Amino acid sequence: MGLLRHRKAEPVAATRYQMRQRLLSIGDDYWIEHEDGSRAFRVDGKALRVRKTFVLEDATGREAARLKERKLSVRDKMEIERDGRQLATVKKALVGIRDRFSIDVDDGADLDAKGNLVDHEYEISRDGDTIATVSKRWFAVRDTYGVAIAPGEDDALLLAITVCIDALAHPRD
Repeated sequence: MGLLRHRKAEPVAATRYQMRQRLLSIGDDYWIEHEDGSRAFRVDGKALRVRKTFVLEDATGREAARLKERKLSVRDKMEIERDGRQLATVKKALVGIRDRFSIDVDDGADLDAKGNLVDHEYEISRDGDTIATVSKRWFAVRDTYGVAIAPGEDDALLLAITVCIDALAHPRD
């Protein structure tokens, strides 16, 4: 009975980002902001593509990651690339499709995302340890949610994973 489980606290000394929900359709661009409102990353939804493609750019405009939907597979999935090489693959789990995603990281330990993914209340963990927490509770602004990332983690990769999960959990195109 998952209803009685206690949620883990967000990572200590986490870096918090503010994300927009329901704006991730092809052709939409938006900024991911730091908790104080300063711009951190830009999500560029590439228009006129057969499959969903997003580019995550840092505040200076440098590409931090490229996210591509992969069609013709058993499970919905998206691949994350940086500098022309694959970083990770985000895919819906076969069991509990609405409440779990697995993230295969190419040069590291794999990750899991569990919780209420549709309502942006979930955790991303590695080997049972929470490395990022996603929640709508931190911001009063409608259609906004937060991502808290533990120190020492790859913020761009974890934000790219969050964008992938949002695109796969909320198909709009």
